[in-house]
Amino acid sequence: MDYSNFLSMREELSLIAVILVLLIVDIVGGDKGKRRFQPLAICLMLVHTVLNCVPREPFESFGGMYIYAPMMGVVKTILNVGTIIIFLQVHQWLKRDNNPIKQGEFYFLTLITLLGMYFMISSGNFLLFFVGLETASIPMTTLIAFDKYKHKSAEAGAKYILSAVFSSAIMIFGISLIYGVSGTLYFNDAAATFSGSWLSVMAFVFFIVGLFFKLSLVPFHLWTADVYQGAPTGVTAYLSVISKGSVAFVLFTILIRVFGNILIEWRVVMWIVVVLTITIGNLFALRQDNLKRFLAFSSISQAGYIALTMLSASAVGMTSLVYYILVYMLSNLAVFGVVMIIENYAGKLNISDYKGLYKTNPKLSVVMMFGMFSLAGIPLWGGFFSKFFAFAAAVEQGFLILVFIALLNTVLSLFYYLKVIKAMMLEDNETPIERVKADFPAKLALVICTVGFCLIGFVSIIYDKIGALAWGM
Repeated sequence: MDYSNFLSMREELSLIAVILVLLIVDIVGGDKGKRRFQPLAICLMLVHTVLNCVPREPFESFGGMYIYAPMMGVVKTILNVGTIIIFLQVHQWLKRDNNPIKQGEFYFLTLITLLGMYFMISSGNFLLFFVGLETASIPMTTLIAFDKYKHKSAEAGAKYILSAVFSSAIMIFGISLIYGVSGTLYFNDAAATFSGSWLSVMAFVFFIVGLFFKLSLVPFHLWTADVYQGAPTGVTAYLSVISKGSVAFVLFTILIRVFGNILIEWRVVMWIVVVLTITIGNLFALRQDNLKRFLAFSSISQAGYIALTMLSASAVGMTSLVYYILVYMLSNLAVFGVVMIIENYAGKLNISDYKGLYKTNPKLSVVMMFGMFSLAGIPLWGGFFSKFFAFAAAVEQGFLILVFIALLNTVLSLFYYLKVIKAMMLEDNETPIERVKADFPAKLALVICTVGFCLIGFVSIIYDKIGALAWGM
C-alpha cells in the first residue's frame, strides 16, 4: 500500500485534526478551556472550511476506493457551514446548569458523524461507503439520546438505533447480492456487470431500501417523527439537514455510478416513492401541533422533492439536488433556531403556544415567517428557486405527470406552513410567550440563515457555477 494516498484525503485529515485539537483542549484545558470551547470549535471549523472550500481536480486513491470530484468538495463545504450554524445554535442549550454531560462530548460526536459523511461522499467502494455510513450513524444515536435523563430522548435514541440496525442489515444484504452479481465492491466495476436480471434488480432493491430509511422516504419513514420529537432540538436540526443532505447526495451518486444500466427499473421505483413521500408527508404535517413533529413530516415531504431531482439522472439533476440541499439547510436551520431559542427560554413547543408571538417577539416571528415562506416555496425566497430547479430537471426528462402531482402537493403544503404564520401574526393569546433574549451566537446563526436563503434565490450565478462543477462528477 502506498501510504501517500492518505495525503490526498485533505478534507478528512483536516477534520481529524480539528477533532484531535478539541479532544486535547477538553482533557487538559480545565475550566478556562471549557469557557472558550465553543468559540474554539467554531474557529477551527471555519479554518477547516476555508482551507478545503476550493475544489480540486478529480482524482482516485487506493485503487478507486476513495474518489474525489469537485461537486463532492462543494457538498462537504455545505455540510461544514451547516455544522458551524448548529454549533452557534446549541451554545445556550449546552451551557445550561442542569446539563449532566460535558459540552465537549457533543462537539466530538457531531464531528465524528461529519467525518463518516465525508467517507460516504467520497467512497468509490461499497466497503468504504458502509464504514462511512456506520461512522455517521452510531454517534448520531448517542447525540439523539444526549439528554439521557429525559425519557423521550432515551426512547428516541432506542428507536433510532433499532431502525438504523434494521436498515443497515437490509443494506448489507443488498451489498452481498451486488457482490454476488458483479464479483466486486468497486462502484465502477460493479456498474459494468449490472443488467436487468432479477438478481440485479433484487440487489438494487435491498441496497436502496437501506438508504431510503436514512433519508426518511415513504414507506420507511415511521421512525422520523418520534425521533425528531424526542431528540434535543439541536440534534434534530442536525439530523434533518446535515445527515439527510449527505445521504441524498450519496444516493444520487450511487444511482448514477452503479445502477446506470438499470435506469428504467430504478426510475419506476423512485417515481412511486417520490409521490408517496411528498403526499404522505404533507397530509400528516397538516395534523401536527407539536412543532418538532410538524417539522419532521415537513422534512419527509422535502425529502420527496430532493428525491425528485434524482429522476433526471443528469448533471442538471445533480446541480438541482445540491442547490436544494443548500437552500433547505439554511431555511430549516432558521426555523429550528427560533424553535430552539423559545424552547430554551420558555419550554414551549406547540404551534398553539406561538399564538401572538409577533407582539412579544417580532424579530423571531419574522425570521420564522421567512423560513416558512422558503420551505413552502413561495416566490422570491430561496425555496421557490430550489423547487423550480427540481421541477425543471424532472420536466427535462419528461416526467410531466410527476411534476404536476408535486405542484399540487406544493399548494397543499402552503396550508400547514401558513398555519404557523397565522398563529404568530394574526391570532391572540391570553398568555403569550414573554419577550425572549437570545444569546449572541444564536442571533448570529439566525442572521446567517436568513440572509442566506433570502439572497441566494437572487444570485443565479451560484447556480451556474455549481452546474459547471457538476460535470466533474
